[in-house]
This record gives sequence, C-alpha cells and structure tokens, in this order.
Amino acid sequence: MSLALNEAQLPYGKSFSNFEFSHVPGLNPAAIMQLAEDPSWVQQGGNCLLFGPSGVGKTHVASALSRAMLELGNRVKFFPATALVQLLQQAKLQLQLQPFLVKLDRFDLIVIDDLGYVKKTEAETSVLFELISHRYERRSLLVTANQPFSQWDSIFSDSMMTVAAIDRLVHHATIIELKAESFRKQSAISRTNSQ
Repeated sequence: MSLALNEAQLPYGKSFSNFEFSHVPGLNPAAIMQLAEDPSWVQQGGNCLLFGPSGVGKTHVASALSRAMLELGNRVKFFPATALVQLLQQAKLQLQLQPFLVKLDRFDLIVIDDLGYVKKTEAETSVLFELISHRYERRSLLVTANQPFSQWDSIFSDSMMTVAAIDRLVHHATIIELKAESFRKQSAISRTNSQ
C-alpha cells in the first residue's frame, strides 16, 4: 500500500476524516462516501468531475476519494493539471505521446487537479484532449475545475474540441458541485478578527 501511495503522489494529509462537510452544506456526504466505498465506477472506466470556486475543498475531496480507491486496490496518479499538460507536451515533442498515454493506462484512476489553470493554447489543450479521448470508456479520470462547462471555451482552443472533451468526460460521470465560501478566505478572516 505504501508503494502505491508514494506512486500516487496525493496531496499530504487530505482524507475524509479531516474534511469539514459542514462547511459545504450543499454537498451530500452520503453520495461522496458511496463513491469512496464502491470502486465499480473506476473499474468500469467512469469519471468523477468536481466543480466549485477556489478554496472550497475540491482538491481535498479528490485526494480523499483517490486514497479510498487506492485502499480498494486501484492504481491512482494525482497530477496538477498544468504539470500533466507539460508532461504530455514534452512527450508529444519527442514523438512519444502515444507510448506515454499507454504508459498512463497502468493507472486505473488519473486525477487532473485544477483544470481551469491550463492556458488556452492549441499545443496545450490538444494533448489534454488526446488524454481524455484515449481514456474514454477505458480508464477513469477525476477532474477538478473552478469553471462550469459553460466557461470551458476558455480552456480548449476551439469550441468543437470543448464540446468533444465535455461529451467524453460526462458520458459516464458523476458530477459533484461544491458551493461554499473559500476555506482559505474564511480562516484568513477569522485570524484577522481574533487579533
């Protein structure tokens, strides 16, 4: 387990035991825990998409869910979206994109954290689209994003690619929206008030 956990490179210390569900009142803990306890969505190549503004706990939930999948015997890899895109671009420049995508197939679940920070350049978004297409109906993706689908034209370089990417991601997906005040903003305010 420790080897798989090291390989996964999950953000440190983020589990369901220390996630404040009370901070995100619209989030149904039962729905999240059902995903965490039943790995069939990963085994069937399904996706999970977490939406919400910055600071509401999307990365925390993604990390906790990933840890649960690891504990159930799945191989997981966590990537900040910008880092993953850089790796994909590098592989493409070396004419190794296809072998790299195949190499990533060893992970049952790939987490793409903060998709919205990917810059809208054709080179960046085309490799991201390749990954989404390659894993479609075969291997799972867990994506966190702070923009709703309606704003994804700011991520992908053309609207046809946007539609095609969303279409593949949502076809077999659980979509969860986190609506709350930013944890970071709230703790900054409480620190200021206690001084």
